[in-house]
Amino acid sequence: MNAIDFLERYLSLTSQRHTTVVTNMANIDTPGYRTRDVDFRSELQRVANGTQSSLQSTAREVRGLIERPDGNNVNLDREGMALAETQMQYRTAVQLIRSEFHRLLTAINEGK
Repeated sequence: MNAIDFLERYLSLTSQRHTTVVTNMANIDTPGYRTRDVDFRSELQRVANGTQSSLQSTAREVRGLIERPDGNNVNLDREGMALAETQMQYRTAVQLIRSEFHRLLTAINEGK
């Protein structure tokens, strides 16, 4: 797997986690809703190790959160932190892709 393929998968995983976090936030008032999250590190490690050829991340229920009387356990502070983390990961990946394309462009131009 080359760097651009890996970064593409990284971006895809980041987007999936972002969607999961935003879904949690949207369901803050839904009785019985359980917070879900993608284990970003484990999923990325599987792709990097080649044990998984494609990203098929699964959002799983997050255990250990305080539940309100209506059964909902969404915590906006936790979701805000997760959202900031996914945004930072996405920006980092975009910068790395830009660097990779810049490197390729430099190699092409120097080969004239």
